[in-house]
Amino acid sequence: MEEAGLRQRVMMLEFWRDLLLVLTLAVTGLVYGSGFLVPLTFAALVVVLLNAVADRVSAIPLAGQFVPLWLANVIGILLVLFGFAVIALILSSQADGVAETIPRYAERLEAILASLVSLVGEENALEVRQVLQEMDMSGWALGALGSAGGFLSGFLLVMLYIPFMMVETGPMGRKLRIAAPNRRAAAEISKITRSISRGLQRYIGVKTFVSLLTGLFSYAVMKPMGLDFAETWAVLAFALNFIPSIGSVLGVVLPAVVALVQFDTVTPFLVIVLGCGTVQFSIGNILEPAIFGRSLNLSPFLVILALTFWTAVWGVAGALLSVPIMVGFLIVFAHIPCTQWLAILMSGDGDLSGIREMDGQEGAERA
Repeated sequence: MEEAGLRQRVMMLEFWRDLLLVLTLAVTGLVYGSGFLVPLTFAALVVVLLNAVADRVSAIPLAGQFVPLWLANVIGILLVLFGFAVIALILSSQADGVAETIPRYAERLEAILASLVSLVGEENALEVRQVLQEMDMSGWALGALGSAGGFLSGFLLVMLYIPFMMVETGPMGRKLRIAAPNRRAAAEISKITRSISRGLQRYIGVKTFVSLLTGLFSYAVMKPMGLDFAETWAVLAFALNFIPSIGSVLGVVLPAVVALVQFDTVTPFLVIVLGCGTVQFSIGNILEPAIFGRSLNLSPFLVILALTFWTAVWGVAGALLSVPIMVGFLIVFAHIPCTQWLAILMSGDGDLSGIREMDGQEGAERA
């Protein structure tokens, strides 16, 4: 009896040792393989988006018939490539101007903050000035801009992956069915892969759509005010909308701070805060839930944990990818019987009906 208990404890220790080793190797691989994995992950999400756009286009009636699938794929590719080209053009054309302006903005912002703090006493004002100098806000901003430039430089690599991934999509489904041990298993695998594909396409498609609206409406608020580099801040609002909670706040704070240091009056600052804040709140809390239907019911703690982890591992790109990656795992786990318990743990209250509703809505739309 004692030997059996000892053997069980040894097996448990070996299990946790092996698990810790695997996790350590996985995190190490993610960190050192970021140059390969980040463009690959972005390419996979873009392929999902392309399929979602192509499905929408193929459902459009044309002269009494639906758009052929090949034509829908071509239109989807052109639309997505056009969007990426616009983003790349904006960032590349304004990056130098933003880099040149950031140090001047940082100095003016430090002066504004120091003058505000001086109201509480000269000694405190001196301490705050010293802290602001040590913070080197211009260095932070330039570092973030450098990260954006690095992301832009990986654009060609992402574009290289996409056509090969799209070509492999059809054969991969057939290979999975062939690899199944029997027909029943092949049918189950086919059903699961279709459900996963529909869920991912709906999430990525809707999230991209509402992010695009966020960027456009934010630009409509910033441009009439004469804000410098309004196009860049609109692109950032689009990208930051993929980051939960914090992204929406940053999408308002960044242009608001620029307005504060650019203009001599506080009116543009207030207009941008109220205008962009209203856009973020309306789209994030009214429009997006209305389009999605029931929420995916993600655990708020795991969302913040995923954001922290992927930001630490992959930087700015990891922050943008954190929730799409988490949603992808949730959808995959929810559709595989042996991993549904993981999806339940990842959810907020164990209710996975939002994912099932996504499948149902997509099926109804196709019908």
